[in-house]
Amino acid sequence: MSILVAPDSFKGTFTAAQVAGHIAAGIRSAGAAARELPVADGGEGTTEALARGLDARPVLVTTVGPWGEPVEAAVGLTATGTAVVELAVASGLNLPSAGGRDPLTASTYGTGVMIAEAARHGARRIVVAAGGSATTDGGAGAIAAIEERGGLRSAELVILSDVTTPFSDAARVFGPQKGAGPAAVELLTHKLELLAAEFARDYGRDPRLVDRTGAAGGFSGGMWARYGARLVSGADYVLDLLGFDAQLAASSAVVVGEGRLDSQTGQGKIIGAILARAGTTPVYAVVGSVDPDLGDYADSFARIIVAGDPAAMQAAGAELARAASAASHAAGAAPAAPAHL
Repeated sequence: MSILVAPDSFKGTFTAAQVAGHIAAGIRSAGAAARELPVADGGEGTTEALARGLDARPVLVTTVGPWGEPVEAAVGLTATGTAVVELAVASGLNLPSAGGRDPLTASTYGTGVMIAEAARHGARRIVVAAGGSATTDGGAGAIAAIEERGGLRSAELVILSDVTTPFSDAARVFGPQKGAGPAAVELLTHKLELLAAEFARDYGRDPRLVDRTGAAGGFSGGMWARYGARLVSGADYVLDLLGFDAQLAASSAVVVGEGRLDSQTGQGKIIGAILARAGTTPVYAVVGSVDPDLGDYADSFARIIVAGDPAAMQAAGAELARAASAASHAAGAAPAAPAHL
């Protein structure tokens, strides 16, 4: 029996790779085989998950944060020419700033530097995880940096996001999360409207008419308007890129995980995408906490185990390995059970 371990990160606590490692260790201690496949949905940890799954090498880049402070970052680059960039590394909400955190001046320039460096190193496809931004500049900063450094050099640009917010609503929907009060939200919205009109005039593409263009404060809209970037669901794109379906087909069960399991988990997040693909394969969840109002969504899982530290994750892995083995043996003993169970 082989169990696929495919958790997201426990945000701010454990990376997806750490969670996968702890759970897998527990599974192996119970005598079962485990394959580790850390995943992400376009937010925090996406670069690490994709770089690990695609065997990408890190390319170190010196860039700047949202308010201009120097930042050391890494772009993942595979042997087949796919580069992975995480916007939050250079333009993220959690980056420090000695000079204050003004939402009106936060820029995606640093992310543009990373994208341009990926292109300079020969990337033919650049995948940008667009979650966790501090910015609402419509991608203007990134465009400036990319143009200053020679453009995309014919590389395809793909933006991963789990939101469908349009360009004009970016400030109203996400601005308050970035420290923007009502007056700042209105000013940022006005700036986005002007920028959209400029994009429509200069590039013949109006991001106000397209879903997902509001991701990362309109960054995705700017990339779509200027470079024809593809705007896609982060969860499904990541699973496809990692070859999840083939690994699932070779597994008796799959383990998912995240910091908190709630009703929104099934709305564009990675666990919901895995559940949609699992079919008859049992799905177990190892999570940091569970919303008490999870409701019928809890029925999607063969078992949910709360485990908030490495020891608990290992114990959970051993427990679910025994449960999966028992379920597999019971199914194999039943005359009507499908052969693959």
